[in-house]
Amino acid sequence: MKSISQILLVIGIAVLVNLIAQEWFVRFDLTEDKQYTLSSATKDILHQLEDPVTVTAYFSSNLPPQYDRVRQDFRDMLVEYHTWSDGMVEFEFIDPNEDEQVEQEVLREGLRPVLINVREKDEVQQKKAYMGAILRLGQRKEAIPLLISTEGMEYALSTAIKKLSVKDKASLAILSGHGEAGPEELAPIYDALSVLFNVENFDMNAQSEIPVRFKAVALVRPTDTIPPQHFDMLDAYLEKGGQLFIAADVVSGDLQQATGTAIHTGIADWLATKGIQIQRAFLLDVSCAPITVQQRQGFFTIATQMPFPYIPIFTHFADHPITKGLEQVVMPFASPLKFTGDSAVQFTPLVWSSEKATTRTPPVFFDVVNMRMQDADFDQSNLPVAALLEGQGEGRLIVIGDGDFPISSGRSINPDNINLMVNSMEFLADDTGLIALRTKGVHARPIEQKWLGDEAEATRNLIKYGNVLAPILLIIIYGLVRAHRNRNKRIKLMETHYA
Repeated sequence: MKSISQILLVIGIAVLVNLIAQEWFVRFDLTEDKQYTLSSATKDILHQLEDPVTVTAYFSSNLPPQYDRVRQDFRDMLVEYHTWSDGMVEFEFIDPNEDEQVEQEVLREGLRPVLINVREKDEVQQKKAYMGAILRLGQRKEAIPLLISTEGMEYALSTAIKKLSVKDKASLAILSGHGEAGPEELAPIYDALSVLFNVENFDMNAQSEIPVRFKAVALVRPTDTIPPQHFDMLDAYLEKGGQLFIAADVVSGDLQQATGTAIHTGIADWLATKGIQIQRAFLLDVSCAPITVQQRQGFFTIATQMPFPYIPIFTHFADHPITKGLEQVVMPFASPLKFTGDSAVQFTPLVWSSEKATTRTPPVFFDVVNMRMQDADFDQSNLPVAALLEGQGEGRLIVIGDGDFPISSGRSINPDNINLMVNSMEFLADDTGLIALRTKGVHARPIEQKWLGDEAEATRNLIKYGNVLAPILLIIIYGLVRAHRNRNKRIKLMETHYA
């Protein structure tokens, strides 16, 4: 009778907890970057929904565990979206593989299957799988073609909802007229910004002023001399509260000719009047990308990867909405920044070098094969390469001492290079809500330079073997303690006076 009462009590508690959970949604998230907790930006988007959004998730059944987890995580996220939106986000899951007519409809909607390896009957077979979603709001729709990882899931879903629900997009401009990077070279930037903004190419030679309807404008890698009247246009735009992003080169490296030279476009002199100087020097860092060098050995030519300090990899970022969540940015032939303004201007470094950096003034010769730089050669540290200037009227200015970092030109590009420029433009345009989501859950964990030297070998071995042996030792210690406690209990039970 007592056991039946206990069972009924447990069932009653479980029912009560489920009833409470329907009214109050609570989740405890212990991950480093709160990967399973909706951001305030997402919650704001959901609270502002005026019309219902329907999410149709198309996932194949019987997926391998790593993909089935994505399906479950997406379902859990949609449950949270439904709860926080007060029911304005509805969802359903459909398996297109079960109905040929549904599969044809999904293909017309723009979703495409992927081939994944599935082990069946001790054989590895390829299976056609769907892992995407279609969002609808009224007559409008937006597709998330592929969801194969939890990384970026919230960003993809929230931006799709934002794109459907926003009525009037703000406008941004990419300036041209002086040999700047064009739409093809900045294709990933245009694609990312066009989610929330109308992105236009603005030729400064064809206009007499920059319209204030542009929430922010960008000047990326000018190569020709900029005339004074165009700097007057930039001044007038900033005075009216405009927001300006500049990524400019004052030095140039040519690996084919193995030379580095200075560039004179006028941008450095104009920025100096604003209180920020792009130093006409190459920034070298011990944290750098490798390049391929052809070396002659006997009758053979061998391609060798060698570190090239003139292509720094930046991993030091400010705790700021623009750089929050960034892991590493690669900037070929970058130049450091120097603040020359007064106390009326606020200078905020956003990206800086490692503790082991230095500079070289052009002209320079890149003797890559014989380059043997020692730690002592890197005699500078924490050199800023990107910064935010505020306080000059209502306008704000972001300056980056490298014009090539966001350019793809059809080749693959480091994702955080894109994120840095897109985050900057969104910050300047005052639409910062989704900045943090773009890099949420995305982690690169390169080994810090201080652990790579010979002097750190003992510490590396201690950590390596400690990770292997510590769990085993803990289990053995737990077993010994448990065995000792059980032995004491048996001794007490055998004592005649034990009650």
